[in-house]
Amino acid sequence: MLSTGGRAGTRGILAVGGTEFTIHRLDAMGEKAARLPFSLKILLENLLRREDGQRVTRHHVDAVLGWNPTAIPDREIPFMPARVLLQDFTGVPAVVDLAAMRDAVRRMGGDPKRINPLQPADLVIDHSVQVDVFGTSAAFGANVELEFERNRERYAFLRWGQRAFGNFRVVPPDTGIVHQVNLEYLAPVVFRQGNNGEQLAYPDTVLGTDSHTTMVNGLGVVGWGVGGIEAEAAMLGQPTVMLVPQVIGVRLHGAVAPGATATDVVLTVTEMLRKRGVVGKFVEFYGPGLSSLGLADRATIANMAPEYGATIGFFPIDDETLAYLRLTGRDPGIVELVEAYARAQGLFRSASTPDPIFSDRLELDLGQVEPSLAGPRRPQDRVPLRGMRGAWRQALRDFVKDQTVNDTTVANWVAEGGRPGPTAATTFHPRDLGELSKTVPVEMDGQQGELGHGAVVIAAITSCTNTSNPSVMLGAGILARKA
Repeated sequence: MLSTGGRAGTRGILAVGGTEFTIHRLDAMGEKAARLPFSLKILLENLLRREDGQRVTRHHVDAVLGWNPTAIPDREIPFMPARVLLQDFTGVPAVVDLAAMRDAVRRMGGDPKRINPLQPADLVIDHSVQVDVFGTSAAFGANVELEFERNRERYAFLRWGQRAFGNFRVVPPDTGIVHQVNLEYLAPVVFRQGNNGEQLAYPDTVLGTDSHTTMVNGLGVVGWGVGGIEAEAAMLGQPTVMLVPQVIGVRLHGAVAPGATATDVVLTVTEMLRKRGVVGKFVEFYGPGLSSLGLADRATIANMAPEYGATIGFFPIDDETLAYLRLTGRDPGIVELVEAYARAQGLFRSASTPDPIFSDRLELDLGQVEPSLAGPRRPQDRVPLRGMRGAWRQALRDFVKDQTVNDTTVANWVAEGGRPGPTAATTFHPRDLGELSKTVPVEMDGQQGELGHGAVVIAAITSCTNTSNPSVMLGAGILARKA
């Protein structure tokens, strides 16, 4: 039950599980707030909660509340994330800076323990991993041993940092990819914080030092990737100044057909949004198709926001979000708070939720998504699997265009299956092939061979877009086993 009162007339009480939480009510801001995209509602709450007349003013609140969806963005707001997410390559310099500040305070006669992150910060050690051993049951243990041997000094320093600093946690090596750890473990979706004897509840938001921090948008968390200096500034309590963005709505309907995967969906979405142009914009997904997408698939689509050019690719909180929180072992009290808070604040999506107002709308029938390939050079250059043969032939022609081979030779070589050597049907001689006849020697498991144009090679999957989706990983494993 909510009650009014407090700063800007938005303070209210939300009782959940015997605890009373102070919240800043969005419904107190009227109909304008109700029709905002979910992602902008979260920005609005961020400002209402922090409004002090100095760093955050009524002018900033009005910039979001009076959002003109079709206007060119020209109004700035100070955004302060609820937390900061670091990976080890960019996180180590931040910890070094904190240690240096402590040393400087100590030299000046102050208490070095006063130097701590002002915003909660998590550092996930995952970018130091290298694969030296593979293909055996002992591979994991061997790689872990080599990893600690190479990074012993860095890891010891980070362990010291976790013990020394408040508001700072380190997730140890070999736990998982930073985005997956964030999705499955770190993200609370709704933050709880004690403040002068009261319990505050507010949306989880995050700035991370990896471009694919947007993966957590699939869980209903607003967040994106920034540089190390910007993340460190946020850790020290400095807001990120940003323009109130345009928001592009992508209406999804239908369901993904058998044989297509979340990767196929995100390649299709990337192609669509690249054509539309969404750089510097928020993208928000809505429509009945959301109910057919599992959380892992939503996270895959959100993960590639940098590839389609958007700041975020946001999915609002709904029943699937709650199911995922339970699946990943979140405390039942947290799940209860997430649902109660989201419903009270108009941040919970259901089949009956009115469509928000957007700057522009696109539509995608998930049932029409077909198996696809990325590339050949950029993910937005999607190639449908049914058109792969023609696309490959064209790519080959483009590759040898400036070589010594003429177009007729290339066309004949491709048409005959790409097999060098004279046959009864061959219209050219191997000496005419030039670049087409080039091969490279390879050796694997003691066997030697050659690879030429048109060879199919199965390589390790290292993209976090795929490694964070269980169904895609299982499919890749089955393919590799049967190769």
